[in-house]
Amino acid sequence: MLRYTLMRLGIFVGCLVVVWGLVYSGLAPRGLGDSNGLWVVLLALVLSAPISFVVLRKERDRASERIVRRVDRAKANLEANRNMEDTADEAARTQGQAQGQAS
Repeated sequence: MLRYTLMRLGIFVGCLVVVWGLVYSGLAPRGLGDSNGLWVVLLALVLSAPISFVVLRKERDRASERIVRRVDRAKANLEANRNMEDTADEAARTQGQAQGQAS
């Protein structure tokens, strides 16, 4: 997941540099008043999102598979803990009934 995040950040930074160069060279419009920095960041975000979506598809799928495996493992551990608790509870009840009948 960290790898995907770093790759996505790299694409954003690359787009930011390109947009900054285009705005300051006059090829792309400047923001209104003092909003030029915000304009450059927003334009870089808009450009980097579809690029990341297409270019990082395989890495995103790998990260998703890792997350699914972790969730499945956590579910299995939780179910195992529940079963152990149920078994211990059932054994305690059985023992309590046996002691009640012996008295």
